[in-house]
Amino acid sequence: MELSREDLIKISRLSQMQVDESEFEKFREKLSSVLAYVGKIGELDLSKVEPTAHITGVHNVMRDDVVRDCEKVVRDALLAAAPAREGDYVKVKAVFS
Repeated sequence: MELSREDLIKISRLSQMQVDESEFEKFREKLSSVLAYVGKIGELDLSKVEPTAHITGVHNVMRDDVVRDCEKVVRDALLAAAPAREGDYVKVKAVFS
């Protein structure tokens, strides 16, 4: 895709990037080259490719939130180190209010 001077002026305004007049042609050529390269994707036959959000197959792994006992000495040491506490709990600022 070959960009015109007007295209590059619009892109530079939208990106809030100042292009010096002496570098204008260089940027136009480089950006045109990048867009032409990306445009090659349009030439691919993707009719047999399933739409997907990501290709890794990774999914969110959650575990049950289970209260586990710990030794009283350990619990007391942790609570003593907390900046604020309420009973046997560490008190923190509200995340959602």
